[in-house]
Amino acid sequence: MSDHTIYQLIGGDATIERLVEQFYARVEADPVLRSMFPADLAPGKRHQYLFIRQYFGGPSEYAEQRGHPRLRMRHAPFAIGQRERDAWLGHMLAAIDDVGIAEPARSAMRDYFARAATHMINHSDPMPGRIALDGA
Repeated sequence: MSDHTIYQLIGGDATIERLVEQFYARVEADPVLRSMFPADLAPGKRHQYLFIRQYFGGPSEYAEQRGHPRLRMRHAPFAIGQRERDAWLGHMLAAIDDVGIAEPARSAMRDYFARAATHMINHSDPMPGRIALDGA
């Protein structure tokens, strides 16, 4: 890359705003993910926007308002398995493409979101046809 941050390379706030809007439009219509989000999506959009812009080299407003991201802890109340991870990541990758983020920022962002989505997995679904020993 260059001496520029990804935040600068992609066009800053305007691009991140579009990315978040594209992502949330997909989540809103997703039967796997929608129930995991509150009825009012606005606060989540704001938090995601602030986090993404800070993570990729923009202003540190997220940390100033919310402290350390603690993403895994913030997502702990939700059962996130492979299916939820794949749905979330698919929407984020599609949003990156919809917004038109170019290389090399595109690959860097895709890599980060793939790793982050995998890190959020906190629930494993039993194998099909397998009986849970704990009665669940």
